[in-house]
Amino acid sequence: MLGSIDYTSGMIRNDTDIHKKLTQRLVAWYKKNKRDLPWRHTNDPYAIWISEIMLQQTRVDTVIPFYERFLKTFPSVEALAQSPLSSVLKAWENLGYYSRARNLHAAARVLVERFGCKIPDDPHELLKLPGIGTYTAGAIASIAFGRAVPAVDGNVRRILCRVFAIHESTGDPEVLKALESMARTLVPEKNPGDFNSAIMDLGATLCRPKAPLCPSCPLESLCQARLLGLENELPVVEKRGKIPHRYGVCAMVFDDKARLLVVQRPSTGLLASLWKLPGGFSLNKKDMAGDLVREVNKELGIDIRVGEKIGSVDHVYTHFRLTLFAYEALWIKDSPSGAPIICHGCQDFRWASAKDLETLAFSRVDRMILSHLP
Repeated sequence: MLGSIDYTSGMIRNDTDIHKKLTQRLVAWYKKNKRDLPWRHTNDPYAIWISEIMLQQTRVDTVIPFYERFLKTFPSVEALAQSPLSSVLKAWENLGYYSRARNLHAAARVLVERFGCKIPDDPHELLKLPGIGTYTAGAIASIAFGRAVPAVDGNVRRILCRVFAIHESTGDPEVLKALESMARTLVPEKNPGDFNSAIMDLGATLCRPKAPLCPSCPLESLCQARLLGLENELPVVEKRGKIPHRYGVCAMVFDDKARLLVVQRPSTGLLASLWKLPGGFSLNKKDMAGDLVREVNKELGIDIRVGEKIGSVDHVYTHFRLTLFAYEALWIKDSPSGAPIICHGCQDFRWASAKDLETLAFSRVDRMILSHLP
C-alpha cells in the first residue's frame, strides 16, 4: 500500500533509519558534486525567486544567460514592478512560456503593494503570488529562507518512485499526494535547501528518466527499484496522446516607407502581449491564402491581396505542433471594407522599421518567420 510505503519485497520501509541514511548520503553527495550555478552563489530571495521561475520547464544551461541578463536589467523587486510589461517580455524573449514573465511582473507589483518589496518566507504566502505553485513555493522557502518544506518536481517524484519501488502511476492524484507527503518526511530541519537542491541535482544528473547512472548514485544500495532490476521501468508514467498538428498563416505587408505591419497579441491567451505578423490559424490547408485574408480582416478590419509564399517554420508547443507559413501581401485600401486599420483581435498595431523590430518582443516562432523577410 502506498500509504505505508511498504512496497513489493519490503526491502525498504518508511522508517526513521532509512530516511536518515537517505538524507545523509544525499547531502554528502551534493556537497561534493553540486553543480556550479549562478543562483547558488547568492542568498538574495529575489534572485532565487527569479531563478526558480525561469527553471520551470526549462533546462539549466538555457536559463543561465537569461538569468544573468534579467538581474542586470531588473536588479530588484522595485525595478521589476516599475518597468513596463513590454520591457519584461523583451528581456524574456526566446526563453519561452511567456506567462512566467507576465506572472513575475504581476507578482512584483503585489510584493510592492502588499509585502513592502519583501519576498515572504512563508510558503503559504508565496502561493498567493502569481506564477508560484507548490513546488516553487517550497524551493524558495527552503533555499532562500531555510524553511523545512519539500520542493517536489518531476525529478523528486522519479527518485521517490524508484527508491521505494512505487508501481502506481504518477498520473494518479492520490499517488502525487502521497509522494508529496513522503517528501515532507524526508526534508531535514537543518539545511533543508541543500537537501532539496541535492535531490533536484540527483534527478538531473544521475537518476535520469532514461538510462539512470545507478553505479554512481549515492542511494544505489537503498534503492528498491535498483535491487529489483526495475530502475528502467519506474516510475510508471501515463503515455501522452499524439499532439495535433496545426497550421498558421501570416502576412508580410509593407507601407511605402518599407515598414512592416505588425500587431500585438491580446493580453490573454497563447503568447499574450507579444508582437507578431497579422494572421492566424488556417482551417483549410488547401486554401491558406483564403484563410489568411479572413484572419487579417478579423484582426484588423482590412482586406489584403495575398501574393507569393515567402517561407515556413515549424515549432512545437506543449499541446500542439505548429507549421507557420508567411506570405507577401498587399493592403487593398480601396476595398469595400475600407480603411483605416482598427484593432479587432489584437491590442495594438504599428508600422515597424528594421530598428523597431529589434526592440519589440516577439516569440521564437515569430522571430524565425521574420528571418524570411525579403
